[in-house]
Amino acid sequence: MATFLSMVISFGIVMALGLVVFCTVKWWNMRVIGVTPVPLFTFMAILFTSGLDVGLIMFPLGEFPTYADKANAAEYGFTNPLAIEFGFWGFLIWGFYFLTSFYFCVIEPRVKFFEIPFVKILNNIVIIGTCAFTASLFLIYLPFYIPEIGDGESVVATFYVIVFCVILAAAYSSTDIKFVRVLSVGSTLLFGALIALMWINARIGVAEMGSTIGLIGGYFENLHKFIIPINDYHEFYLFWWFAWSIMIGQFTSRFVGGMKTQHLLAALLIIPSIPLAIWFSILYFYYSKGIETAGLLNGAMILVGITFVINSLDSLIRLYSDNLSLTPARFGKPIYVAGNVAVLFGLTLLFQSQWLQIQWIGAVVVGIYLACVVFILMTRRTDVLGISASPPENTLDYSKIRATH
Repeated sequence: MATFLSMVISFGIVMALGLVVFCTVKWWNMRVIGVTPVPLFTFMAILFTSGLDVGLIMFPLGEFPTYADKANAAEYGFTNPLAIEFGFWGFLIWGFYFLTSFYFCVIEPRVKFFEIPFVKILNNIVIIGTCAFTASLFLIYLPFYIPEIGDGESVVATFYVIVFCVILAAAYSSTDIKFVRVLSVGSTLLFGALIALMWINARIGVAEMGSTIGLIGGYFENLHKFIIPINDYHEFYLFWWFAWSIMIGQFTSRFVGGMKTQHLLAALLIIPSIPLAIWFSILYFYYSKGIETAGLLNGAMILVGITFVINSLDSLIRLYSDNLSLTPARFGKPIYVAGNVAVLFGLTLLFQSQWLQIQWIGAVVVGIYLACVVFILMTRRTDVLGISASPPENTLDYSKIRATH
């Protein structure tokens, strides 16, 4: 099974990167405009906070020791732990989001592959499952960051209550799109404040920061080694990214604000990677110097993690609810919120107990990618190759989002 999954994800990555190159070259100077375009900063805030989740905050300090353990994890020995961490989260991997954002903004309106009933149902099952996986990660890592509750390892009742409240907040915020901008920009600003707090607390000098962040160069020197799985854990990350890619592209595509294709790709590869590089470098400094994060810092990290989870779940709940016409307008807010909370909290418990795995969902997404390509080649090839502009109904009007609910 493991070998089969490795083949699936390796094929999926090569296919996706090939499509990124094709789309960029084919539509190099075409302006990409979404249904409700927003300025670049707002778009990047929406993408950054929707396309990442609590793992960004909670994983690195626990992963650095593994990446540094050359005796028991020799496969990471080709570069330093900071470069490994950045490689699992930054730069090239964001090409997936470019591909899906571009597709749903420009190609899907002409192709309507995701309107095929079976595909539509399967895609929304993927979205719902990935929502629950995000919440389960948050649940699993809470004991590590709040050791004052329980024994520091076990998931106790208080943590289930916290996760339930987070899902409840996300379900409620998804009832109106006006919360998207507030959550996204707010989460981005909180993340920036967390970076500043951690930096100041550790008293990291400019020279020290420069030498630490310079270690990320090990990623670019070994870029080719991050394309296919390094080991099972890297494979888990890649399936995780694939599981997110279609739904994040489907959601964020509506907000693209008129950038040319080449600039959209550059923005997605570079802009999110800058705060990631700074954040991981600060955490690596804490790890390498043995600086504790207990107390205020852990509390601040939990706060930002909660906003990231709410933001991610909000966007995904809104997406599958719209896709399936399970909207607040149809059922009313109380039933809408209660139904989403019940489904997601139940699935969260299944992921937490290992009854479901993100690798399975990622493998399904690779299959959806392949099916979409085959569908286009067999039935819409001429239409797609003839595209020269974004859909005519998509106009560059930043006021649209204020009128959308």
